[in-house]
Amino acid sequence: MTKYPLLDKINDPADLRKLDRRDLSPLARELREFIVESVSTTGGHFSSNLGTVELTIALHYVFNTPDDRLVWDVGHQTYGHKILTGRKAGMPKLRQKGGIAGFPRREESVYDTFGTAHSSTSISAALGMAVAARVAGVKRKSIAIIGDGAITGGMAFEAMNNVGRENVIVILNDNDMSISESIGALNNYLAKLLSGRFYANTKKTAEKVLQHTPTFKEIAKRVEEHAKGMITPSTMFEEFGFNYVGPIDGHNVDVLVDTLKNIRQLNGPQFLHVVTKKGQGYKLAEEDPIHYHAASGKFDPKIGIAKPVPAADAKPKPPTYTQIFGEWLCDMARADKRLIGITPAMREGSGMVKFSQEFPDRYFDVAIAEQHAVTFAAGLAADGMKPVLAIYSTFLQRGYDQLIHDVAIQNLPVVFALDRGGLVGADGPTHHGAFDLSYLRCIPNMTVMAPADENECRQMLYTGMTLNSPSAVRYPRGTGPGVAIMKEMTALPVGKGVVVRELKGFDARRVAILAFGAMVKPATDVGEEINATVANMRFVKPIDHELIFKLATTHDYLVTIEENVVMGGGGSAVAESLAAQDLCIPMLQLGLPDRFVEHGDPAVLLADCGLNREGISKSIRDWFSRTATAIATHKAVS
Repeated sequence: MTKYPLLDKINDPADLRKLDRRDLSPLARELREFIVESVSTTGGHFSSNLGTVELTIALHYVFNTPDDRLVWDVGHQTYGHKILTGRKAGMPKLRQKGGIAGFPRREESVYDTFGTAHSSTSISAALGMAVAARVAGVKRKSIAIIGDGAITGGMAFEAMNNVGRENVIVILNDNDMSISESIGALNNYLAKLLSGRFYANTKKTAEKVLQHTPTFKEIAKRVEEHAKGMITPSTMFEEFGFNYVGPIDGHNVDVLVDTLKNIRQLNGPQFLHVVTKKGQGYKLAEEDPIHYHAASGKFDPKIGIAKPVPAADAKPKPPTYTQIFGEWLCDMARADKRLIGITPAMREGSGMVKFSQEFPDRYFDVAIAEQHAVTFAAGLAADGMKPVLAIYSTFLQRGYDQLIHDVAIQNLPVVFALDRGGLVGADGPTHHGAFDLSYLRCIPNMTVMAPADENECRQMLYTGMTLNSPSAVRYPRGTGPGVAIMKEMTALPVGKGVVVRELKGFDARRVAILAFGAMVKPATDVGEEINATVANMRFVKPIDHELIFKLATTHDYLVTIEENVVMGGGGSAVAESLAAQDLCIPMLQLGLPDRFVEHGDPAVLLADCGLNREGISKSIRDWFSRTATAIATHKAVS
């Protein structure tokens, strides 16, 4: 007998819509159990997916997907959606190379109508789809499912301000959580759930009393419109032009189906407020939704995701770069009372938990609002503070205009602690920090640093604090090579690299490898293998012109290596320096390719991009072969 009798019958939403309404609740139990079983073997986002099981079933049951468009925001709660839309068999390879993605992707399924992985984009996309349908004369619904954390993003409000009378349905998945606890005035406004229940109960009672007195009932309705704004979160959304419905129980599939069916019949913008619980149905995740936000690997569902407890005789694990930043932030805050720590809703991910506890008055989580985070930091710096903005590489892309206009043009001393530089793994192309060296080094007044090891990361962060101009320290996810960290903080000479390996003896092919950040370690290994000079460039901007001149005039070949796209990155900075100094020397630039790198294990992805030791060595040897052939051909022609 099958473990999932209902779920196994569903190959697409058309099969789901054939079920009897009475089967939907049992299906929800099966789907939730399957998600627990699946994620426990692959890892992945967990509690957010458990919280949207009933909502996902109801959406596909009521709406004619994929003709009706579902747009998920931020997209990490769509495992149930993937399972119900024909990808159940692909779950064992979730987020692995060659497997299905952890977020919606248009190329993966027609049911993934819009690729999402960052936040606050769904209403804009759904509005675009609604307008496209109207212009084309097609009758279909466009539905944005947005989390309470994501709706704090300014882009969501920009879209609501533009919605007009278009046929857009916005469903607010209100679980009082994004990744960390949701914060801010808007979240507090939405959190009036008890008041919402009070309002709903009062309204039902009043309707029963007044149903036989229509004149008085009409008067009461007008009073209700004013009173309701005081005790429910409806007024704000109604002012944007939406018909507000809710809050309703997001785990009662019957209520969801009935409500969605009613809303589907309405024209114009509709706003449905659904209250869910992150981790619903799995007690451990309900009790600790932050810890269960995502599973990094396999776990036993009966035991749960273990919190790391080192054995008494176990060697301490090397700290991650994120932990190094968190320790430095606390140490620096003790030394300088002007330091202000900022995060856009990534307290845990950015290593700021300890800082938030020790310095609560100097800790600011601004919610999922990267643009505001950057300009907020600029305002602090303009009045004498020393703001440190901890932000992921791909998230800073969302505040790029503010980075240029509000920070760099005014030359304000904001330190950007840029986490997740390079390939991050299973979250895929939306989360790889592939472009930061390129998009940062082209901005005037910026200092851009890339540490090769743990101690260098700490000293670079301190170096940034000593500058009276904007700076970024770009470090990767995970651990470094295991270099001891010096407690004392010392500023590094700005714009100066260091040679970490000298060419030994005589070699017919004198090669110098100029490496940036995490690529210094594999570059050094390759340098030992092929007998090459290796330089840790440290600074992407300002680039070390003197060191480049020295290496170019004492070697026959230069190789640059970076975990960033080749175009516009550190290698480009070296090439520009050579050109400015009228130096001509064969140079090979190694880095990430001109394509979006897929999801998968980071080590596997680096190997695919030729950025592990073997790949770097092969690229250099192949280049030597091509260069020798070209030189021989040129001599023969001459």
